Amino acid sequence: MLPIRSFLFIPGDSEKKLSKVDDCGADAVILDLEDAVAPANKVAARSLITQFLMERTGLRSPQIWVRINPLDTGLTEADLAAVVGGRPDGIIQPKTDRPADVALVSAMLDSLEVDLALPLGGIPIIPVATETAIAPFHLGEYATAGLSRLAGLTWGAEDLATAIGATGNRAADGQWYFTFQLARSLTLLAAHASGVQAIETLHADFRDDEGLRHSSLLARQEGFSGRLAIHPAQVAIINECFTPSPAEVDHAQEILAAFAANPGAGTVGLGGKMIDIPHRKQAERIVAEAKAFGLLK
Repeated sequence: MLPIRSFLFIPGDSEKKLSKVDDCGADAVILDLEDAVAPANKVAARSLITQFLMERTGLRSPQIWVRINPLDTGLTEADLAAVVGGRPDGIIQPKTDRPADVALVSAMLDSLEVDLALPLGGIPIIPVATETAIAPFHLGEYATAGLSRLAGLTWGAEDLATAIGATGNRAADGQWYFTFQLARSLTLLAAHASGVQAIETLHADFRDDEGLRHSSLLARQEGFSGRLAIHPAQVAIINECFTPSPAEVDHAQEILAAFAANPGAGTVGLGGKMIDIPHRKQAERIVAEAKAFGLLK
């Protein structure tokens, strides 16, 4: 499956912003029923999102995901019941404490898909898996939870700060405080242990292009495959940073060519360095991404 590089949040109750979705450039948009929508507008937002989905059936570009309200609000079932008929490309589940929360939403989707005669299991879920104080302690459990709908893991710093009473989550130099670094790293490891996408959290200052680019490049180097966006202006930078560069692609092809010239070898020499099997696997991944994004035939 092609990695999703950019997920752009769109308030579910804003007709103006929804009208710009088709030209936003993101790989996926997240139509929000949670934090971006005031309580009085939840019902209207559900209706607007459902209509939006129904008008864009079949293969969509960008993909259309929906962020539902958390389980403890009592709104989750109504959210799902409203939007599942429009067959969203996926569900973003916020404020999950543990894999059992995702299993519960998955069971709700099972029931709705059966009732609506939709393909069972066709709607994947990405939980925001660090927004409560207990959640980071359960991240490792996703790998063995048997969640067939799990498509990725992402983390959230703002709600985690609220949950633990933190007055901030970054130091003056922009670096995450230790607790947030820990949650981020555990999310990355849990995603790879589960065989799903690791999605970096948003960069809150949408005017800080330099900070967004720097942190996105670092995130990709660390193993994240995509990122949340809070503003359309962030999308192009995120897409660029999570796409293999020409230099990366060239080097990956050189590695694969070296191994092809030495069949059965566990290590080969390239540019004065010894290259081994992990390097070959990384090169294969980069070339596969380059082909998926149209950089190679």
